[in-house]
Amino acid sequence: MSFVARSFSLAGEGLLRQQVAQLAEKLRREGLMDESRKRRIPVFCSRVAVVTSLSGAVIDDVKRTLRRRNPLVELVCVGAKVQGEGAPAELIDGLRRAASITPAPDCILLVRGGGSFEDLMTFNDEELARAVAACPVPVVTGIGHEPDTSICDMVSDRRASTPTAAAESVAPAMTELADVLEARHQRLGAAMASMIGSAQVDLEMLDQRGRRAWDTYTARLGDALDAAACRPCLNDPTFMVERRESELALTADRLSGAIVRSVGTFRSNFERLPERLITSTSGLDGKRHALTLASSRLEHQGRTMLSKPASDLSRAAASLDALSPLKVLARGYSIAYSDDGVATSAKTFKPGDAIRVRMADGNVAATVDTVE
Repeated sequence: MSFVARSFSLAGEGLLRQQVAQLAEKLRREGLMDESRKRRIPVFCSRVAVVTSLSGAVIDDVKRTLRRRNPLVELVCVGAKVQGEGAPAELIDGLRRAASITPAPDCILLVRGGGSFEDLMTFNDEELARAVAACPVPVVTGIGHEPDTSICDMVSDRRASTPTAAAESVAPAMTELADVLEARHQRLGAAMASMIGSAQVDLEMLDQRGRRAWDTYTARLGDALDAAACRPCLNDPTFMVERRESELALTADRLSGAIVRSVGTFRSNFERLPERLITSTSGLDGKRHALTLASSRLEHQGRTMLSKPASDLSRAAASLDALSPLKVLARGYSIAYSDDGVATSAKTFKPGDAIRVRMADGNVAATVDTVE
């Protein structure tokens, strides 16, 4: 018997694996599998939520493991389908309910027992994987056995090979805790002893430095006190007064001598002043005679220079006086003024206007009654 193959297409597990690989690559490009995004799981979780089927053996394994390793861990079970139609939606709801527990758990275990590749396809669902990545509480997955790796394992904060391993990773054994506490006790004791020893050495050094500083300070104070004790003002309180009296007497003697010398100098200078005055005024007679002669010449010269301008001024004054309006006014004439100045026509005025008349000996103010 022979067969002729005309086409090939993936089906069954091969097709599923291809779809899972494509989804994994898509989520990887989005950064959901980056190690920097994954959160730290507490070393000792006091409150743990488990999202799995409550009817399988997995939940019993988790309870037994936690009870054996650390009975102090509080376990909260949230039931959901882990296989079949509608399982991804129930697991997403289970994660939401587990994260909303009050008080919030330290982590959430998303676990399932072993099975075929098709049985584990629930944990390769894209919506479930995104819900695991977006869960506000760190998620630890333990799905299937060691070779099984799902999308949820890739995006979770920690992946364990089995549900039992997931439970063990969040609950250290009591013996391990005791060993850790003992080791930390020893480390703390050694650190405290080292700190105390170092502090004691520092204290001794500070004590020595303080003693040396205090000795230096007291020695300096002693020297200052000895120097102060040697000062005369402290040994003899009247020393300062006596010294001031002697300085004052010396100053008074110097002032008296200075005054006598100054008076003598001023007296000798004053006695020489009359002689100097007589000497300085001996040449005034000749200068007085010369001044008299110059004054006479100046007076004669002034009369000569002013005679012609004076006669011209007299003639101009006579002409100006002859042309002056005041002469006209003196002969009986007058000048009428309106508000705009000298009035040259009777039309300038109208009845009721103010008029001012200038005469030779004064002014007359009146009101116009009629204009003719």
